[in-house]
Amino acid sequence: MTSDSGPLAAALLAEARAAAHARSRACPCAAVTLADRPDGLVVRHADTVAKAHAPDTHPAGLAGRLALAQRLPGVFLPPLTPAPLDLHDRLVTLWPYGVPVDPADPDAAPWEEAGALLARLHRAPVPDGLPPMRGPAKAALAVTRLRRAVPGPATAAVLRAWDTLPPWARDEAPTPGTGTLCHGDLHLGQLVRHPAPGGPWLLIDVDDAGVGVPAWDLARPAAWYACGLLPPGEWTRFLDAYRRAGGPAVPAEGDPWPALDVCARALTVQTAARAVVKAAAAGRDLDGVERAVVDACDRMAISPPQLTQVNRA
Repeated sequence: MTSDSGPLAAALLAEARAAAHARSRACPCAAVTLADRPDGLVVRHADTVAKAHAPDTHPAGLAGRLALAQRLPGVFLPPLTPAPLDLHDRLVTLWPYGVPVDPADPDAAPWEEAGALLARLHRAPVPDGLPPMRGPAKAALAVTRLRRAVPGPATAAVLRAWDTLPPWARDEAPTPGTGTLCHGDLHLGQLVRHPAPGGPWLLIDVDDAGVGVPAWDLARPAAWYACGLLPPGEWTRFLDAYRRAGGPAVPAEGDPWPALDVCARALTVQTAARAVVKAAAAGRDLDGVERAVVDACDRMAISPPQLTQVNRA
């Protein structure tokens, strides 16, 4: 826990404790901080999770995203309260605790479930007033932070790859074809089982959800696969499950890459930018995985993306 988050964390834990005790008198009163980052502080008390969202979170946007999670209970983990609380000038939401993916057991990663959940999300009706998904904005933020880092060959390679992307993928123009519900930040850390221990897998973290290009939600595993960080079998399990469930981001058959290429490149740049900034802040060299995504950016800079129809819904 950072020194800055101390008062907020104490208040957040108190909220989680009160909510947990309201839900069950037989509370084991076990409390833990799950995440402490500038964009979110997350604490758990027994079976209740409280999250303080980023300081710049827009109240109306978060309210719309909470309503989306309530509207799709078989896709998203529903919140415990319909509206955010205001705590220490931060918007706070309360959630039931779900069991996350075990990082020590990669063979048990729920790739099929993730693909099917995404397809269900992408096929759901879009409610009125939902904001755009924040994927391109997060990628642009990562690049902005990179530009402030120590310049060097890795930074230059990432920025060259960024410059090859179309304006919408750099958050410099409206997203085309914004008629599909998207998660906005899909990775395995965004899935939990609820109710535990054997409940269904559900998506969490609505902060970036909204309308946009559905290929963005497939782009992180696609980028890992293209960089050699995700085995072909796991990528195929994910993609096939998405297709079987009628996901609209890629054709039902044939080569999916023309539909995924731009988004996968953008997520590769975002990942590489974060890696370079993290390594520079720690005063260390890039590790093997970080080097792989930077090298991918170097290759991308000399091979333009496949520009194609980005939203097939």
